Amino acid sequence: MVNPYVGILVNDSLYEGIPLGNTKYEAIHFYSDAGKQFGITPCYFRMQDVHIHTMRVHAYVQRGTRYVREWIALPKIIHNRAIYLDATSDQELESWTQHGIHVFNRWNRYSKLQIHEILLLDDAIRPHLPGTYPATLKNMKVMMSAYDSIIIKPTNSSIGRGVMKMDRTPTGWQLVYPATLKISNKVWRQVNFRKQLPLTLRRKIQSRAYLVQQRLPLATYDNRPFDMRVSVQRGACGDWGVTGIVAKVASRKLFLTNVAQGGQVRTLTEILAADYPSLNSRAVCEQISEFALQVAKFLSMHLPHLADLGLDIGITTDGYPLFIECNGKDQRYSFREANMLEEWKATYYNPMAYAKYLLDGGTPVY
Repeated sequence: MVNPYVGILVNDSLYEGIPLGNTKYEAIHFYSDAGKQFGITPCYFRMQDVHIHTMRVHAYVQRGTRYVREWIALPKIIHNRAIYLDATSDQELESWTQHGIHVFNRWNRYSKLQIHEILLLDDAIRPHLPGTYPATLKNMKVMMSAYDSIIIKPTNSSIGRGVMKMDRTPTGWQLVYPATLKISNKVWRQVNFRKQLPLTLRRKIQSRAYLVQQRLPLATYDNRPFDMRVSVQRGACGDWGVTGIVAKVASRKLFLTNVAQGGQVRTLTEILAADYPSLNSRAVCEQISEFALQVAKFLSMHLPHLADLGLDIGITTDGYPLFIECNGKDQRYSFREANMLEEWKATYYNPMAYAKYLLDGGTPVY
């Protein structure tokens, strides 16, 4: 009996690298290994490779040690690892659903404000959230009167792109902002001002959607703030579980913990042992895991098809979890960088286990 196909929907850059063995941060061989374990065959394609009217797709399939493009029947279950931001793509994915195709993590780029507003609805989650508002000129003034340090970030950016920080000084305020929105940006600029917001800041928040947020009182490691990337995924039984927790420590030069912005990875147990010996490491990890599951379950009640999330969660010095943001397409390489190889591998195995669960007639557990 031939194993059923499970689709992995990818963007152009990853797709083009598959036959060359250059898939960058995506370790797709783990999908293949998981497929052998669960009795399924992963195949890789882009949206434009699908012919929905014939229910066929031109996909890469592993044959021996090579990946070959073949026309195959469109898989009934598809794991989305691509990012689409336009309404036309959303309509195309919806048409697949109408044809009986289940795409999990179908939409994976949600506005940070949308996520915040959903989580505000849960009484138990609300105390863990930073004060957050759309970055209008009026709201900027309100936040400046309420806090001594605030963060301004694009509502739809990722990996720390475009994030700015404002701190109260003895004579007014200081704004720190990136020279460009590129991931590779290495130049950061500072502007000191009293009351009137700098022109560069006013232009930014009036030209695109930003949010303004209380800067959370994050615990530090080696005098640098840190937070955690918590991988939360559906697995073989259809319910949510925590795959792994990896800490991200800001560089000495910057306030951002993102690895793409110079942050360093550590295990949480290493950090707690070094700087917080009074905290029970196991209890802190359990508290973070319980909170992450609470967030994932609540979001999945309001956003359809969620199955694979990367949550950024900080803690206070006494171990209290603080929600930072939700990533609908988790960048898994932080686990590899921290030498947490079993967790890294599991981030690929769990989606395949969930795909098998759906193929066997299972439904998501809430």
